[in-house]
Amino acid sequence: MTADSTISPSAAAPGADYAATASEAYRATLDVIESVEPRIAAATRKELDDQRNSLKLIASENYASPAVLLTMGTWFSDKYAEGTVGHRFYAACQNVDTVEALAAEHARELFGAPYAYAQPHSGIDANLVAFWAILATRIEAPALKDLGVKNVNDLSEAEWERLRARLGSQRLLGMSLDTGGHLTHGFRPNISGKMFHQRSYGTDTETGLIDYDAVRATAREFKPLILVAGYSAYPRRVNFAKMREIADEVGATLMVDMAHFAGLVAGKVFTGDEDPVPHAHVTTTTTHKSLRGPRGGLVLATEEYAPAVDKGCPMVLGGPLSHVMAAKAVALAEARQPAFQAYAQRVADNAKAFAEGLLKRGARLVTGGTDNHLVLLDVQTFGLTGRQAESALLDAGVVTNRNSIPNDPNGAWYSSGIRFGTPALTTRGFGPAEFDRVAELVVEVLSNTEADGTSKAKYTLADGTADRVHAASAELLDANPLYPGLTL
Repeated sequence: MTADSTISPSAAAPGADYAATASEAYRATLDVIESVEPRIAAATRKELDDQRNSLKLIASENYASPAVLLTMGTWFSDKYAEGTVGHRFYAACQNVDTVEALAAEHARELFGAPYAYAQPHSGIDANLVAFWAILATRIEAPALKDLGVKNVNDLSEAEWERLRARLGSQRLLGMSLDTGGHLTHGFRPNISGKMFHQRSYGTDTETGLIDYDAVRATAREFKPLILVAGYSAYPRRVNFAKMREIADEVGATLMVDMAHFAGLVAGKVFTGDEDPVPHAHVTTTTTHKSLRGPRGGLVLATEEYAPAVDKGCPMVLGGPLSHVMAAKAVALAEARQPAFQAYAQRVADNAKAFAEGLLKRGARLVTGGTDNHLVLLDVQTFGLTGRQAESALLDAGVVTNRNSIPNDPNGAWYSSGIRFGTPALTTRGFGPAEFDRVAELVVEVLSNTEADGTSKAKYTLADGTADRVHAASAELLDANPLYPGLTL
């Protein structure tokens, strides 16, 4: 497989000095850490070693570039900067203003969004900002206007209580957790399920695909204020134009959570009706996963919702993490390079190859395949729970996560599925042939794992299986090194 561009941790660097310079930077950093707490330095070195020597197939993980990683380790970490660009509650934030403005600029240009907010610390934070921005725009602002006041502090106690009751009784319609939605899409134990009067839409029981007519019927009957689209474990594309039609028909705000597939949007794999940004009122995402940046979140919005989103701090967030916003800016700048589009297409191509490799070896996949970056395997055909399968694969050096499948008999904890993703190994340089081999190894492990009938967690892996798979994996990993040339 041809090495990725210079933005990739698997890439040939822009000259021989790149790896040497990065190595020197990391060695110096670890030496300083070691002088204070050597156990942390040791754990950091061990983490790199573990990641280099395992098949990372977790759909929500990737490898950030050395430039992104190094950007987080600066004195921007020392700054408090509540507020937003040009309007801070602390002095001496001019450099933070530069960082945040650049992150937002790159996000707007990359996704074609009118407005971008770079402060959320995570995807959940981004969703909370979005929820409250929608509530502020749709419920709070009209109420204040009707009462002739400028902000909530001008309300009487009785008026405030009435407004609070309205804010807390709104309806949200999102994808159910077992059919691929996220816990922040209204899952009852999550704050989203407590904030809203919530209902879920699922998928067709036969195909596993979203039934847009069924979503429309539910929306017409339920009449939500917010319709949430997006997923964390749905292996197909979504028609966001249809979702917007449904939202408009019932007067809902369309919010899209693209945390998992933002890299495919940025890389122009998803365009037209499959690109959520032109269709959604508010779009949220993480900046890691398929986008290959630091751990953090973003909110994109139309001009209508921008003023409320811009008040994410102090509405929902505390002080922004300036060093992470700087790393977001670097990652987004990387994603604007043409090579990122080629990377994103390889992510999708590799997922398809991996799915085909599993299918031809007798595995059962939810929806029968994939056309995005993830694959959802039903492990019941191997006589296992997701918990057993996840653990057995880890024993063999294959890093995955268990996941619910539609109508899962084992619930969310033990589950009956394994979720795979291709972004990380694609970053390392894996192509379709390598992913076919990985599929073979996965089936070998699961076929040689026997469930313990006394527990949904216990299992037995046949002797020699882990060693064989580790050895085969090592050949693939050695041919596609992680951070080549980086020595500690």
